[in-house]
Amino acid sequence: MNEGNEGANGIKGKRSFSPAQVLVFGFLALTIIGTILLSLPIATVKQGSLPVIDALFTATSAVCVTGLVVVDTGTTFTIFGQIVIMLLIQAGGLGFMTMATLIFIILGKRISLKERLVIQQALNQTDLSGTVRIVKYVLILTVVVQSIGTLILGSRFAVEYGFSRGFYYGLFHTISAFNNAGFDLIGNFRSLTPFADDVVILTVIPLLFIVGGLGFTVVIDLFYNRNWLQFSFHTKAALTITGGLLILGFIGIIFMEWNNPETLKGLSFSEKILTSFFTGATPRTAGFNVLPTDELLNQTTLFVMVLMFIGASPASTGGGIKTTTFGVLFFTVIAVLQGKKDVSFFERRVPFELITRGVAIIFISLLAVFIVALILLMSEKAEFIDVLFETISAFGTVGLSRGLTPDLTNVGKILITITMFIGRLGPLTLAFALARDREDPRIRYPEEKILVG
Repeated sequence: MNEGNEGANGIKGKRSFSPAQVLVFGFLALTIIGTILLSLPIATVKQGSLPVIDALFTATSAVCVTGLVVVDTGTTFTIFGQIVIMLLIQAGGLGFMTMATLIFIILGKRISLKERLVIQQALNQTDLSGTVRIVKYVLILTVVVQSIGTLILGSRFAVEYGFSRGFYYGLFHTISAFNNAGFDLIGNFRSLTPFADDVVILTVIPLLFIVGGLGFTVVIDLFYNRNWLQFSFHTKAALTITGGLLILGFIGIIFMEWNNPETLKGLSFSEKILTSFFTGATPRTAGFNVLPTDELLNQTTLFVMVLMFIGASPASTGGGIKTTTFGVLFFTVIAVLQGKKDVSFFERRVPFELITRGVAIIFISLLAVFIVALILLMSEKAEFIDVLFETISAFGTVGLSRGLTPDLTNVGKILITITMFIGRLGPLTLAFALARDREDPRIRYPEEKILVG
């Protein structure tokens, strides 16, 4: 069936939207609604409304679960504005199709084939069967994990801010952490630095964003199988690469920052361990920080940028090129160096189309980061390392900043807004959404070699 000739209702001559296009339009709709709500006078503490460009930036950051902010969330927005941001984070993290499916289930509406295709695209599923069931599992998982997180964090914040405010803070930061958003209500752009020695905060927040960043299919697989031999190939790969990157992040931070007087040097041994783990894990698109990011050494900053670019796992609340994409390309390089024709790990061979897809994702991502950073260097009065860090943080939907975000010009705000949107949806999803027609698979041109390397 030609998508260009048949519509969603099957009438010939009407063009239907592809799943990728539906996802793009859905996220755009959420962003526009969020921008309108955050522009209302009741959304901000001061009299008058928030400038539209700032409302758009904040709404995009929330929907794309990034956490970069041009105005401080805790001191700028009223309870109404903060709740809007919290709802945008939840909808953006789970995906608007997941939320739409929940509404359909409540209303007793049947999920059509086209809607299942969009859910399949949104959750990065390879099989169409069981997509609605997976959505139900995702919603149950979200409710359970966020309830536990709210209870623990709410109890901790209640000691600091009182019962009602404490549990409200617990709910907000749980949703923000689980969805890898990085928004906080602490105030004055401090993120979680006032809690740099708090065991509860430094343990619960990372657990929330690690679970959210693993990917819903992985967590569901873990819950139902609980046996390494029964796990899917994707689950094994995601767990192994995620674990390896978490260990690498911890070792890298503690090794490079151990004697930095602005970060780890003044902390006790146990505080150094906890803080290094948190700081090494948060570039996996979480965005919270307990150490001042602009005080990290240059080598640490470069290291963090690499972790941010890789990001979380597919079908998760996080961004980046994704752990499994990095893994596939890593093992492809190993196979090339060993002179092997097949790319394999865990006794499974990776299909060639996944390798080419991974190459395309990384190339487009690097190109996007390069172009945005180049323009920002011309539009902003900032150091190169700060601009590159900001760009990668936006693309990876991380939310860490070296202090550049609040000082962005309008051009810079628009560029970072677009970058966050690209990073959340993924470069290939946007490319598929913009593509009009695809090449006829029946046509194959003659093969001929070209010199490379």
